[in-house]
Order: sequence, then structure tokens, then C-alpha cells
Amino acid sequence: MRYPEDQINAGHIPADLLGQLPPGTDPKQIVIVQAAPRNYTGPIVLAITVAGGIALIILMVAVTLHVFAAATVAVLSATGGVGLTLKRSSHRSK
Repeated sequence: MRYPEDQINAGHIPADLLGQLPPGTDPKQIVIVQAAPRNYTGPIVLAITVAGGIALIILMVAVTLHVFAAATVAVLSATGGVGLTLKRSSHRSK
């Protein structure tokens, strides 16, 4: 039974609750309303979305810093601000 009207029409009351009714109460006039079970889909999807968003932000910051560093090195090396000299020894070790 999904709705209270169905319970009224059937005249049904759960046996475990029947003993809790005060004396003289007509069980056909009683409607038991129970809360729906908790649905965890929303909080789980929210947690996954937040975690994914944080991971995406961290990835974007890392890519941005990488591009910025590469551009800075390219500009400094092109303007002569940074130089790299590799010296090779003239003798070979055996």
C-alpha cells in the first residue's frame, strides 16, 4: 500500500502497531503514515561532483603554471636573459 487512502480502503493496520492503539480505538479509522526511506543518491552524486571539480581545478592550475613557465623560459632565452652552455670535455676516458 503506497497511499493512506489504500490503507483506509483495505482496513489494514500492521499487527505490531495494533497493540499500541489505545483501548476503544477503531482500527479502520487509523492511518499509519511512515516516512519514506532515505535516498542517498543526491549526496553521493554531490560528493563525486565536488571531488571531480576540485581535481579539474588542480589540473587546470598545473597546466596553466606549466604553460606560464615554458613561455617565461622561451622569452628569457630569446632575449638573452637566460643562457645555457654545455661544455664537453676534449679527452675520452677509458
